[in-house]
Amino acid sequence: MDWKLEVVVVPVADVDRAKEFYAEKLGFTVDTDHSAGDAFRVVQVTPPGSGCSIVFGKGLGGGMEPGTLKGNQLVVADIEAAAAHLDAAGVKHSGVQHFENGSMTPGPDPQSADYNSFIFFDDPDGNTWAVQQVAKPVR
Repeated sequence: MDWKLEVVVVPVADVDRAKEFYAEKLGFTVDTDHSAGDAFRVVQVTPPGSGCSIVFGKGLGGGMEPGTLKGNQLVVADIEAAAAHLDAAGVKHSGVQHFENGSMTPGPDPQSADYNSFIFFDDPDGNTWAVQQVAKPVR
């Protein structure tokens, strides 16, 4: 039986600001932006090439405060291209880093090894994201 992760709920304070960040700055596709009165709005966006979307809005429940989602990862084939994309979009980030001797070290992995080069950034509410380079996935 397949168990597919399809949606991650991201708690945000300002739905329009989040939509602008994820759709316009990061380039995620807006799948839906639906309101049902003033108390409910849901926006679903999907990263290019992803089978999993993120959802944010108003009146969604869940009890998470804006900025409390930490550590989700996005995967790209080219970490330096991802850094350039974030730079062009004006998204503040950590720069490319890799693990060396158990510590994060500036720059991409010298051997371009998969699963070892990262970029870290926050959305406008302080939810944290990691971007990991994986050119040839194990699975």
